[in-house]
Amino acid sequence: MSLKRRMSMLILVDSCIVLFSIYIGYFLLHPIDNPFTDVLLLISSLAIFVAHHSFAMYYGLYRKVWEYASVKELLSIFKAVTFSILIVALIQAIVTGGVLGRALFVTWMLHMLLIGGTRLSWRVLRDTFISEKNSKGSKKRTLIIGAGAAGTMIARQLLKNANSPLQPIAFLDDDLAKKGLDIFNMRVLGGTDIIEDVVLDQNIEHIIIAIPSMEKTRRARLLQQCLDTGIRTQTMPLIEDLLTGKVSINEIRDVKIEDLLGRDEVELDLEIISSKLTNKTILVTGAGGSIGSEICRQVARFNPKAVILLGHGENSIYTIDMELRQKVSRDTKLIPIIADVQDRGRIFDIVSEYKPDVIYHAAAHKHVPLMEYNPMEAVKNNIFGTKNVAEAADVFGVEYFVMISTDKAVNPPNIMGATKRFAEMVVQNLAKESKTKFAAVRFGNVLGSRGSVVPLFKKQIAIGGPITVTDPEMTRYFMTIPEASRLVLQAGSLASGGEVFVLDMGEPVKIVDLAKNLIKLSGYREDEIGIEFSGIRPGEKLYEELLSENEIQSRFVFPKIHIGKANPISPSELKYVMEKLPHMNNVTLKETLIGLANHKFVDSKIKQNV
Repeated sequence: MSLKRRMSMLILVDSCIVLFSIYIGYFLLHPIDNPFTDVLLLISSLAIFVAHHSFAMYYGLYRKVWEYASVKELLSIFKAVTFSILIVALIQAIVTGGVLGRALFVTWMLHMLLIGGTRLSWRVLRDTFISEKNSKGSKKRTLIIGAGAAGTMIARQLLKNANSPLQPIAFLDDDLAKKGLDIFNMRVLGGTDIIEDVVLDQNIEHIIIAIPSMEKTRRARLLQQCLDTGIRTQTMPLIEDLLTGKVSINEIRDVKIEDLLGRDEVELDLEIISSKLTNKTILVTGAGGSIGSEICRQVARFNPKAVILLGHGENSIYTIDMELRQKVSRDTKLIPIIADVQDRGRIFDIVSEYKPDVIYHAAAHKHVPLMEYNPMEAVKNNIFGTKNVAEAADVFGVEYFVMISTDKAVNPPNIMGATKRFAEMVVQNLAKESKTKFAAVRFGNVLGSRGSVVPLFKKQIAIGGPITVTDPEMTRYFMTIPEASRLVLQAGSLASGGEVFVLDMGEPVKIVDLAKNLIKLSGYREDEIGIEFSGIRPGEKLYEELLSENEIQSRFVFPKIHIGKANPISPSELKYVMEKLPHMNNVTLKETLIGLANHKFVDSKIKQNV
């Protein structure tokens, strides 16, 4: 129906209601034979007719979408009707010197009842007949967990949206005061302790968690509880984002594996980070990688003078460069550079030319089994690449240098972990005499990175399985890429020289449990996809550690950050080993580095030559 036709119809209906109301109100208290001969009735009728349409226009009663009427719309009707009656009363007082108060009160009640009734009938029609018609289709019976503002908002939107595939059936809420209440004719059945029973009793096919204010550890337990029912579970955005219009109710999203970590956000010391980054030149090596690119995103928030995006792969550098150009302020200069950290001359030229204030060194080879087959490549990239960038930082007076390390550097049985531990030693030795404040930040696996098991598991699920897990007891520490990157910035801001910062990774997660949750999140049962155990790969450990026994230090220097007591070898030993590394065969190379990294290296030849 067009707006013009809609307004014409409403004006006609209102005109009939207005005249009917004034006549009945007058007639009930002052019966007359011929209403057309009563001058006061005629004047009052004309006054209320004009007043009502004037106020109706002013309050937008002819433009509102009454199918979605709420208390706000009823308030507009109340104002229009009340002010119309007051105008009539004023005119009666002027004409006769008195007011027919009781007659006008009856008129006001009839006026409110009929005007409000005609408007709300649109909503009643929609909610009763249209919603019932839609619910008879193939909509999925949906349980909403959370009967607060967020849950009721979702329920209302789902009921109004005829095209929604979901039909809300009931609520669950841990607030005992809400148990047994009806919201939109749906019962609050109880708390979250009866999820499984409700799913079975009500034939639930879909679950929406609508408690955006719930703290993350509790939320993770609730998500796991829902996933264990085998029912597809979704969650909603933050209520603030919904109310401010940043996102819409249609952006209810599937649960992500990151949601199940249950790690609460850490409040960063933005002031100290800002003092290190704002209006400064920042160089990020490995800027196209998972961690490197996220560090670039986090750094860009602090309005640096320039961000140098250094990486070996042109496609990944192009991608992060294009992304950041859409986000950074005009005052921040982006400098994409294709370079290899193994190219010492090129690295020195870059640092000399741009003179960065801070360097985040994220470039590294990180794939454990692959580096077992290519140990010299791990040495060249992880050790000599780090040495090149770190020494350039020292020579050209970079203020802070932060190396991204790994939990695999602790007691490593593999070449990747050993080279990363040796790279930590390089940085720690430089810190002893340099004006540059060197530090390493050690953490475990990050979900969603290119080397993570999650993308692999998703691909295996997409082709119908099975998921391959190395060992049923294999465990790893996990955190999200944004959290790891933010904590790297915080740890770097705390550096005074030579520290190995260790991020609190929470509780370790069994890889097989991760695989099972991904199967559920993908909408499958475990027996549909299957899990196969392929055996531990070369260089892998069943359990990772963040600190070895002689490195343990319980004191936290910042929430989720503490300093390890990792000690390097002597500068003379370090220099000798690095001179010999390029000339070693693969066997000797691995034995030497793994021995050094595990503090067990004893070689009489080295001792004699050092």
